[in-house]
Amino acid sequence: MDVGVLTVPLGDQSRESAFGYLADLGVGAVELGCGGYPGQGHLDRETLLTDPDARADLRTDLDEYDLRVSALATHNNPLHPDDERASEADTELREAIELADVLDIGTVTCFSGLPAGGPNDEVPNWVTAPWPGEHADAHEYQWEVATDYWRDLAEHAAEHEVDVAIEMHPNMLVYEPSGMLELRDRTNDRIGANFDPSHLYWQGIEITDAIRLLGAHDAIHHFHAKDTRVYDAQARTNGVLDMTPYDEVADRSWIFRSVGYGHGEDHWRDIVSTLRMVGYGGALSIEHEDALTSASEGLEKGIELLQRVVFEEQPGDAFWA
Repeated sequence: MDVGVLTVPLGDQSRESAFGYLADLGVGAVELGCGGYPGQGHLDRETLLTDPDARADLRTDLDEYDLRVSALATHNNPLHPDDERASEADTELREAIELADVLDIGTVTCFSGLPAGGPNDEVPNWVTAPWPGEHADAHEYQWEVATDYWRDLAEHAAEHEVDVAIEMHPNMLVYEPSGMLELRDRTNDRIGANFDPSHLYWQGIEITDAIRLLGAHDAIHHFHAKDTRVYDAQARTNGVLDMTPYDEVADRSWIFRSVGYGHGEDHWRDIVSTLRMVGYGGALSIEHEDALTSASEGLEKGIELLQRVVFEEQPGDAFWA
């Protein structure tokens, strides 16, 4: 288990500069955007797929700073009712899987996507309650759309021996652990979670219980280290389905925080311990989206905390048992 960083907040730096900065902080892994919302700040997906020299340059940069790639990231909506937008997202995801195979990375992080509520609708529809009945019907339709798409995508991932790690996210069909397991049951074991606790905190989900649940199915393929602070006073009147803009931090029921600023170090020790219990030994990839800190300060404080709590060595024999 090691500390990693999704490099999107460092997109204004060159790849070499970003890698050097993170290596100096003791980071062991990087998660690199290759399409969708993360963009392609530190690699060009199309170029790397076709150009061996570009792939060699990436490997040289990684070797120079003793870094590995924990995952390629392309977060978008391949189930979008707009065919052009869905096709673009699908191409990004399929090519990310192909590139991960070529680079021997092994994991791609993404979203499940979200369809419309019916075949004639024009915008995605996040259904969060089964009544009135047309909402339950819409949700059933969405799962039919998602199953057709993800079964084919999962076969593509299996052919390339790449794990697809889906971030459970609001405004996506899969936004909590039971939905994650449902999609996995409908596809194959290449489909699993990019476990990001930040979206689960405000839903009232107990993080270590969710880790145990998904871990029991070997369904955690990657982990995002991102925190959330819920403000009870606002939540008591506004609830947690909060439409207040993210940058209006004083008025929101919850905001994303740097690791340790939503929940304390003991909590993160428990997360790391539970991940070890279920057999996860990959990166804790920090995703910085804290409106109260700069990218550098938020990353540095998160890295410092995680380095104190992460397990770097394998456990020894239980000689006392």
